[in-house]
Amino acid sequence: MIGNPPWDRIKLQEVEWFASRNLEIAQATRASDRKKEIKNLEKAGDPLWLDYVKAGARAQAMAAQARNGGNYPLFSAGDINIYSLFVERAHRLLKNEGMVGLLTPSGIASDKGASKFFKSISTEGRLAGFFDFENKKIFFPAIHASFKFCAYIAGGKDRKFEETRMAFFLHSTEELENPDRCFSLTPEDFNRVNPNTGTAPIFRTQRDADITRRIYEKFPILNDHEKGKVWPVKYHTMFHMTNDSHLFKTKEELEKDGFYPVEGNRLQKGEEEFLPLYEGKMVQAYDHRAASVVVNLENLNRPAQPFPTSFTQYINSNYYPTPQFWIKSNEIKIASEVDWYVGFKEISASTNVRTMIATILPRYGCGNKVPLLIPEISNEFKKFSPLLLANLNCFSLDFIARKKLQGQTLNWFIVEQLPVVPPERFENNIGKIKIADFIRDLVLKLTYTAWDMQPFAKDMGYKGDPFIWDEEDRRHYKAKLDALFFNLYEISDDDADYVMDTFPIIKREDEKAFDNRYYTKELILAYMKALRAGDTEARIQL
Repeated sequence: MIGNPPWDRIKLQEVEWFASRNLEIAQATRASDRKKEIKNLEKAGDPLWLDYVKAGARAQAMAAQARNGGNYPLFSAGDINIYSLFVERAHRLLKNEGMVGLLTPSGIASDKGASKFFKSISTEGRLAGFFDFENKKIFFPAIHASFKFCAYIAGGKDRKFEETRMAFFLHSTEELENPDRCFSLTPEDFNRVNPNTGTAPIFRTQRDADITRRIYEKFPILNDHEKGKVWPVKYHTMFHMTNDSHLFKTKEELEKDGFYPVEGNRLQKGEEEFLPLYEGKMVQAYDHRAASVVVNLENLNRPAQPFPTSFTQYINSNYYPTPQFWIKSNEIKIASEVDWYVGFKEISASTNVRTMIATILPRYGCGNKVPLLIPEISNEFKKFSPLLLANLNCFSLDFIARKKLQGQTLNWFIVEQLPVVPPERFENNIGKIKIADFIRDLVLKLTYTAWDMQPFAKDMGYKGDPFIWDEEDRRHYKAKLDALFFNLYEISDDDADYVMDTFPIIKREDEKAFDNRYYTKELILAYMKALRAGDTEARIQL
């Protein structure tokens, strides 16, 4: 069976639907505001309201048919994409010894909604080939250039293959002949690299696959559904940017209502208190002050954009970024003994500067695009969270994260299957200092740059003022941590050199700033040697 099914979601997308019909509604800043405007259409008897209702009813009827018709038990949950129904239908119609070949979005191998299906194919030896292409306007001119699709080739229940031939980020069919771009994975490899979901890792080269295999052979994943968690944390999203938007207030709205700014980046009126609502675009690694949010209503898809913090603002430990929204403090339901948490950017990409970006955040509100790792046991969390944070932010783990991300969302099912260094390894020494203490000291210096992070500093046993932002110091602190984790993951100097070259944007930025030198890589490789020699005090001079 061969085909190219439609690649469309069934769910009605309000912003896109109204963009060509009523721009004012499409540009509404909050989902709750958009709902009010739509309600006004109904009250006014506007014909557009009837068109909207009919479009929604059509989408709901199609979804109901998929869910209740009995033909699509694997792919009819959540937001349904029509292509996935074609995949499931093709396998239902296929003879036991038959073959199916379809062109589909690459998410068939990596999306959570497809994981149950794909695991049954990949780990049972039924996947013959998976060839991922980056559109680049080469294949489908009407589709976005960055869209990725694949040739999915699999067998029926009795059609087995010892290996799966795979390739990713292809720009032509001729690249399939390149032995370094096209490689093989066994069913055991799928089960080892993604044991919870059986989804496909994304390797650009054979060397990528080899390095990744070796790491997974030696290190556990963060949360194995059968073996348990390495660290006692749980995934948590605090406020949904759409469903909870009725709780959000702008600064202008609060000031009009009599609120005034007070210490700690809060807005207050008597005993009422509003806190910043953090979004992913506001943070970077070890940095909760990376950007303020500005709103451009002309940008329908992304009206809220980051405005980067300047160096002058960074060196002011009383400077805090301005959020798009504020949230009432008593809406934060996390246990009161937790004064800070570990958060990471959910919106990402394998081609960004970095893919996994994590930081410590004060006890503020956080949108769902800043998922949190909060403690199952509060006292232990204060001790180990800096270790986990450093592990999440290191290049060696980011190298793996980039092999798991097909789209732009770093979902929890991806994060929990990343290989991490187990707690006992941090009890060893480097020279005269325990590895855990070495990490905590560096994370403290990188993180405590503003007064709102004082609770974190106190929990680390530090009572001084925030550390003044110094770009060169921070570069060395991060390089030491990255060097440490390359050593902990038992990655050789040659492979570390290769891993660093898979971050091309950092390389370009370094070469531009440092006279054509990849300064970050040189620092890390030098610190790897220093730490192996037990020297934690050295400051590399290049």
